[in-house]
Amino acid sequence: MTSKKATIIGLTAVVLWSSIVGLIRGVGEYLGATGGAAMIYSVASLFLLLSVGVPTLSSFPKKYLFWGSVLFVSYEICLSLSIGYANTGRQAIEVGMVNYLWPTFTLIFAIAFNKQRATWLAVPGFLFSIVGICWVLGGDQGLDVAGMLVNIQDNPLSYGLAFFGAIIWAAYCSVTASLAKGKNGVTLFFILVALTLWAKFFLGDHGAMSFSTPAVVYLLLAAAAMGFGYAAWNVGILHGNVTVLAGASYFIPVFSSALSAVLLHAPLPKSFWVGASLVCAGSILCWLATRFKKSPAAQEDAVADCL
Repeated sequence: MTSKKATIIGLTAVVLWSSIVGLIRGVGEYLGATGGAAMIYSVASLFLLLSVGVPTLSSFPKKYLFWGSVLFVSYEICLSLSIGYANTGRQAIEVGMVNYLWPTFTLIFAIAFNKQRATWLAVPGFLFSIVGICWVLGGDQGLDVAGMLVNIQDNPLSYGLAFFGAIIWAAYCSVTASLAKGKNGVTLFFILVALTLWAKFFLGDHGAMSFSTPAVVYLLLAAAAMGFGYAAWNVGILHGNVTVLAGASYFIPVFSSALSAVLLHAPLPKSFWVGASLVCAGSILCWLATRFKKSPAAQEDAVADCL
């Protein structure tokens, strides 16, 4: 496979992942927050088994299996339920944006715990990300603290899950980079996410599941976006231009918001796009703040593990 072709395949992962917020929300509206998420990860697990294959667990480092499983499962549950529990389509998009604080938190963790050296760009990167999220949550008024607090109080569970999910994913990026030893346990992790969500569903969260043609279409699209997204990303990382892929990935918040606005019929005001752009800019600055300190191989590992 040529590098150009592999890069194009990798870029399809960016498009697929950008559709996840809207598709998860769409499935949840038909099958419920927990039941819909359980179905998505179940079908996505099947797609991964067919595309990536059955993982050979005996070859995986034990610490990676344990910590990777705990952190990955926790994150995916926070992500899917935060979107599923959102009161409106626009709130689901805002929740997805809060989740995208993970690049900033990853930098903080790297500096605090992994002794990662960074340039001065880390400071404006952090500030841009935080101000961008505040701008998004401020509603139509933009950067409005009072409006932001009212917005969060409307659904603290969704916003809280998204926020803690961002922290958990940053921890996953920091931990697995040193523990994975080149292994990729995403198929196993997806299966564990599905089992955990089904356990939650059968232990009391029996939301109504209304299967219909639109529900099945949304389900297949969401599962494909997740499962095939990871498969396409692995091809791009292994054989394509990592720099191009990494750069494109940091625009996922804007792509995701645009696709979700269409899928969920939720028009977004100009103030939202200002905030989303600031989040993207902050993520890019955080990436640039540490990028020159790493070898190309290390950069590949970091991008592959976190996205």
